[in-house]
Amino acid sequence: MSSHSGENRQFSRRSCLQWAAATAALPAVARAVCPCAIDLSASQPPAAAPTTKPAALLKVCADPNNLPFSNREHAGFEDKIAAVIARDVGLPLEYEWLPQRLGFYRTALKTFDCNLVMAAPAGFEKALITQPYYRSSYVFVYRQDSKTPIHSFDDPALRTVKIGIPLTGGYNTPPTHALAKRKLIDRLTGFSVFDESEGKPGERIIAAVASGEIDVAIAWGPQAGYFAKRQAVPLEMVRVLPHEDALGEAKMPFTFDICMALRRPDKELRNRINEAIVRNRSEIDAILDEYQVPRLPAGSA
Repeated sequence: MSSHSGENRQFSRRSCLQWAAATAALPAVARAVCPCAIDLSASQPPAAAPTTKPAALLKVCADPNNLPFSNREHAGFEDKIAAVIARDVGLPLEYEWLPQRLGFYRTALKTFDCNLVMAAPAGFEKALITQPYYRSSYVFVYRQDSKTPIHSFDDPALRTVKIGIPLTGGYNTPPTHALAKRKLIDRLTGFSVFDESEGKPGERIIAAVASGEIDVAIAWGPQAGYFAKRQAVPLEMVRVLPHEDALGEAKMPFTFDICMALRRPDKELRNRINEAIVRNRSEIDAILDEYQVPRLPAGSA
């Protein structure tokens, strides 16, 4: 297993082991997070001054370097969908740029006074959310010429391969949690999903599969689908099944409905956006197809 000393963008197996061990005593549902930006540091939901005034613009807060989701050039699929929504509701579109870290929603919706974040999981309690506009899953990614294809977390082949996982800077993703429960931490190399430098941080874990640095990556579907198609060698992408992990003290989901998030008082704007999602369903789906976002029917297992 290789170590990546001297590089802040990747973490060695030792770092993964220490990080997972440090969180092992926490309740499962408190440790695992969805692939969206998260805010588990705030005890209260983002607050905003109550307002009944109609929105005068659509002010989106997004990560400036997070393809395939968003970037400063507005080249991400969330950027394209935001433009569709703004056009439909008849509002000018503006952006505030904020790297996705702990506290992202609170900063975006309160400090920056933005009124839209383009991704939050269904059931998210720290903001007002729209209806889902897509549903995706974590996936296994490996080379098509691999001799050890992976189909589940209980596949015996996982005990003999080098596994890449995304690191979010303090809270386990569901795949990391599933691997830790199966005592597979020693097989891991972590790849940070946070990076303010040049380049595409989301691509590194997928490129590591293509280069042979790791044998299999476990990544969020939109990230995996977009970057797998851009590698020099053919990669296979297989959805993580079953859709939730029942091993241990709590069920762990691998599949999420993704919504948009707004400030709590902005119910009128939320309703308009919900209507825009319905009216523009085919155009939104076409954008998601263009970015190779793997999807499941809303509410499906």
